[in-house]
Amino acid sequence: MEYLGIKWLHILSSTLLFGTGLGSAWYMFFANVSKDVRAIAVVSKYVVIADWLFTATTAVIQPATGFYMAHLAGYPLTSHWIMWSVILYVVAGACWLPVVWIQIRLRDLAAAAARDNTALPPQYWTLFKTWVALGIPAFIAFVCIFWFMVAKPV
Repeated sequence: MEYLGIKWLHILSSTLLFGTGLGSAWYMFFANVSKDVRAIAVVSKYVVIADWLFTATTAVIQPATGFYMAHLAGYPLTSHWIMWSVILYVVAGACWLPVVWIQIRLRDLAAAAARDNTALPPQYWTLFKTWVALGIPAFIAFVCIFWFMVAKPV
């Protein structure tokens, strides 16, 4: 019963982690494509909040519940599917940490432009391109992790 409870928490947190990431990326990307400074300011404000509320908390819950499930199930941490999952999780985290800072900068630049009724500065668009570039490998890493968790290849 303990295993099923931890597994439920692990799956729920992975859903929130991946879903929030994908949803935030979707809205942030298309708000930026619109080039509507006010829309970008509002969306980027809520993306930063969602990152702290959902992504940060579930990013901690995921490895804690994952390692505990492996312990309860008797899976060795040297199993290839676990090792690759951990490596990919670290890759995704390495992409996400600078993204957090970038999103805060994007939020602040957009808020200032909306407040001053000006266009977004060139620095905004440079940061946005970096944000997209970091999001792609993080997304691919998470899709691969999902595959490893389901398939558990030897």
